Amino acid sequence: MAAESVWKLGGLSVRELGKRVWNEIDKDDVLGHSAELAYYFTFALFPLLLVLISVLGMLASTGSAVRSSLMQYMADVMPGSANQLIQSTLTEITKSSGGGKLSFGLILSLWSASAGVAALMSTLNVTYDVKEGRPFWKVRAIAVALTIALSILIISSLILVLYGGKIADGVGNAIHMGSAFTIGWRVVQWPVAIFFLLVSFAMVYYFAPNVEHRKWYWITPGSVLGVFLWLVASIGFKIYLNYFNTYSATYGSVGAVIILLTWLYVSGVAILIGSEVNSEIEHAAAAHGDPEAKAEGGKTPQGVQGAKSRPAEKRPAA
Repeated sequence: MAAESVWKLGGLSVRELGKRVWNEIDKDDVLGHSAELAYYFTFALFPLLLVLISVLGMLASTGSAVRSSLMQYMADVMPGSANQLIQSTLTEITKSSGGGKLSFGLILSLWSASAGVAALMSTLNVTYDVKEGRPFWKVRAIAVALTIALSILIISSLILVLYGGKIADGVGNAIHMGSAFTIGWRVVQWPVAIFFLLVSFAMVYYFAPNVEHRKWYWITPGSVLGVFLWLVASIGFKIYLNYFNTYSATYGSVGAVIILLTWLYVSGVAILIGSEVNSEIEHAAAAHGDPEAKAEGGKTPQGVQGAKSRPAEKRPAA
């Protein structure tokens, strides 16, 4: 995908791109695959949180305070019932496992958490209209590496949010700016956290699908739309439940589980729609003759395919 075609939408207008993405959502059964992702995300969520808590507990002097802060920031976007369910479940898990056991089981938790990423990789292949041809060990290795990378991004953003004020105070005093630097940091820290979220989406879209010779972009239209949809849908769902929580009335104590599954389903929809946007931009760029773009169903750019298909030139005999 040539640099100019990424934000020029591969030669498409916004309306044309929206129409193509809408058609692909139906064609690729995005809603059905999002339900599949919600199932796998449910089993991967708690191991991932255990990994984060274990690592943060090693880095911070008080693991319980870090966990409370992590849950607090999760509560900003998660529905209340789902957040309470996660908190109570994590409390039960950590009580039954001592700190040593939790640290020892870090690798097992990481492997379990990567199952959700592996399922996401399979689903993103559908949005790119390609089939999985990588061996199992390679798929799982990529899934584990992505899980580690995403964990590092999450931990980094948490450290910036949790300890950024203290860091800003120290830097402000050192450069004799005092409170002005601290106030500036408090304004900037949230855009920085959003940037980390955009990079997380971009990493998933770059490494997860079974396509080759891709070009890295820190921010893509698909990652921007995916993050935007995820934030709007999460906050909107949370507001809806504050006023019209019919799940608890209908399902009783199981309502919290249903709410968590629904939130994970909404998250899957946002991720897949963002992937559809990126794939349609790339397919449109290929249709307009971009040699660095991949046509629909292709794993390699058109220029690479053409180079492979051309026969080698014969040199005249000496």
